[in-house]
Amino acid sequence: MSIETTVTGAWQRKALWLWLLLPISWLYGLITMLRRQAYKIGLLSSYRAPIPIMVIGNISVGGSGKTPLIIALVDYLQDKGVKVGIISRGYGGDTSQMPALVTLDSSPSVVGDEPCLIVNMTGVAMAVCPNRQQAVTTLLNTYPDLQLIIADDGLQHYALQRDIEWIVVDAARGFGNEQLLPTGFLREPMSRLKGANVIYHEKLETGANDNKGSLPLANCLTMHLMPDKLQHLWQPESTGANKTNAKVNNIDRPELGSQVHAVSGIGYPQRFFDTLGSLGFEVIGHAYPDHYDFSLTELLQYRDYPIVITSKDAVKIRALLVAYTSKQALSDEYKELVSRLWVLPVTAVLSDRCYDDLYHQLKTVGIDVDG
Repeated sequence: MSIETTVTGAWQRKALWLWLLLPISWLYGLITMLRRQAYKIGLLSSYRAPIPIMVIGNISVGGSGKTPLIIALVDYLQDKGVKVGIISRGYGGDTSQMPALVTLDSSPSVVGDEPCLIVNMTGVAMAVCPNRQQAVTTLLNTYPDLQLIIADDGLQHYALQRDIEWIVVDAARGFGNEQLLPTGFLREPMSRLKGANVIYHEKLETGANDNKGSLPLANCLTMHLMPDKLQHLWQPESTGANKTNAKVNNIDRPELGSQVHAVSGIGYPQRFFDTLGSLGFEVIGHAYPDHYDFSLTELLQYRDYPIVITSKDAVKIRALLVAYTSKQALSDEYKELVSRLWVLPVTAVLSDRCYDDLYHQLKTVGIDVDG
């Protein structure tokens, strides 16, 4: 088990030993405050893009549903005729090849898994680079008619000025012990939420025990993730270089049986396991660190039952299969593995108030949204 997985588990359990790290959290908090103030008063320079920037991020470590939210917003804006682009740090990619545009043929090993997923799902114009100014410049050089740029996970990147901020909070996890890293999982103090647009990611289920430990959400901006039908990961008959967008077969839960291996390399894997459980599966969970680089050989250990993965992990595993089959045919062992690999897609469903707020914010920065 990795250090990241161990610490993540301790945050989820609110382990008492974490309080031994409190002095480090105080130092981290002081540095964070001084850094933000330095940008605020101009001691550190920041970049103003020539078009409006909307930053979507969170104050906590781990998955909050940010990527599905961005995909839903891009779909909405594209439907409204807004020319939108995305920039991202490109975490997990090869920084030596950045800044880089993300296309349907991009490799997760070069640009990162989340950028590949976003572009595969939406076809949006996107660029990646740890230096967000370079990402913006690269994007606008190729797509000069963009009206809005969404910065993925750039909340703490104060070197980039922003016009709109949305902070995503996982309501089920809440804020843990409400402490900064490493005692807790907060990147910034909870005071950062004051006056901000906060989107609370709530659980879809509304049973008697579903909201145990969750935040009260009355009069809040909310979203939830709606699971779609399971999709087979790989279609052997697909042709062409880009099999990551191959047509997939949808399947209902009963055809897979009751037990499944749930393999996840996302920020908060328990949400994925819980979603599968709510669909009626008996879940054998296998949690890996966020952005984990799986290997096909590694997946061979999960036998006897179907293997279900997230859309983000599917991007990387499909790329592995593309690379493998470009050199040789699948062995019988890998054919059997592939036959058991399934993806659970999810769609972010935003409350009407989210779209109302977005409409008024875009109007404020001079972007007209029909309807």
